[in-house]
Amino acid sequence: MNKKRLSRNAEAAFFSKKKNMAKKVFVSGCYDMLHSGHVAFFEEAAKYGDLYVGVGSDRTIADLKARKPVNMAAERLYMVQSLKAVTDAWINSGSGILDFEEDIRQFRPDIFYVNEDGHSAQKEALCRALGIEYVIGQRIPHTGLPVRSTTLLRQECRIPYRLDLAGGWLDQPFVSQYCDGAVLTLCIEPDIEFNDRSGMATSARKKAIELWQTDLPPGDPEQIARLVFSLENAPGQTEYVSGSQDAIGITFPGLNKLFYRGEYWPAAIESVSDDTIFDWLEAHIRLVQMFPRRPGYDALGNRQITPERAEALSRAAEKCWQAILAKDLPAFGEAVRESFEAQISMFPNTCPDEVRGQIDSYKDEVLGYKITGAGGGGYLVLITDHEIANTLKIRVRRP
Repeated sequence: MNKKRLSRNAEAAFFSKKKNMAKKVFVSGCYDMLHSGHVAFFEEAAKYGDLYVGVGSDRTIADLKARKPVNMAAERLYMVQSLKAVTDAWINSGSGILDFEEDIRQFRPDIFYVNEDGHSAQKEALCRALGIEYVIGQRIPHTGLPVRSTTLLRQECRIPYRLDLAGGWLDQPFVSQYCDGAVLTLCIEPDIEFNDRSGMATSARKKAIELWQTDLPPGDPEQIARLVFSLENAPGQTEYVSGSQDAIGITFPGLNKLFYRGEYWPAAIESVSDDTIFDWLEAHIRLVQMFPRRPGYDALGNRQITPERAEALSRAAEKCWQAILAKDLPAFGEAVRESFEAQISMFPNTCPDEVRGQIDSYKDEVLGYKITGAGGGGYLVLITDHEIANTLKIRVRRP
């Protein structure tokens, strides 16, 4: 019996595929409330080789999301191991964003595969140091099925987050006593479950969740904000009072200008409800996940507050407000950057060398930048006139 011989091109393709399928592909995540989006992600990753999955521990979920998992680690591991796309899986030995670091140092996969919303500079740098190929994919649902994410399946995540665009720290009297000024806040829909302590008003949001579980109640947003602010700051608390921009930022939809005059609560609040401005902001703001803060980090240490620096912060916030209203993108980017630089001139600890290093990797291709989460732990905010690969989009909560 004659055997059919492959053509030279077909033979080369066959052996190339065989060689490729022998590669070890690693992915990592918590996979709480396992859904079709997770399965599609595994299937995409498995196209690169034999798939191995690092599952985040219960502690990792608590550290990053400040909540308990719906399914405990053993149950999540059992479900992941049962999927046909998965060769093997285990519980990651560490905790936090890089909870898999020691595991991949020992396992040494050929490829580390992430989705765009799971990408971070720290993961990429670790892979570069270990000689692991770093592949960033897109969230692609299985044919005929809707896009799924754990965030969208969790009803508590209907409560929004807050993005501080400019003027941050002016909500603290120890800053605004030197110069009146505004903080600009943008209310963000919870399409992403932002990490805990990321500078997105997560502590105020947790208090709101304690009160209302699923969503903010109807009614006057200022009264709701005052209730959240009071709950977050217990009576007699003197060491540090959380700024009121957090509570206001999650309860007032859209874009808001909070004007402070040396008090904890703003003297005036001006709101924007123009959909064209929200569309414009959504088109030009991108987020990049940053690394965790160092242990023992103190944002207020080594502070250098002066009237001149407070005035620079106030001036930058007003410039930012006018640029947004005029949809002047270069001025918007410049004002965001000037506000950020004014903040770190007063609080140098909020921008350690590793934060500056991550900013430097983007600053030449964007119009402006700042960070959420002082000192790390949050997101790098980029103001851009073009698409930037592997960055996160936001969606403004409309009034």
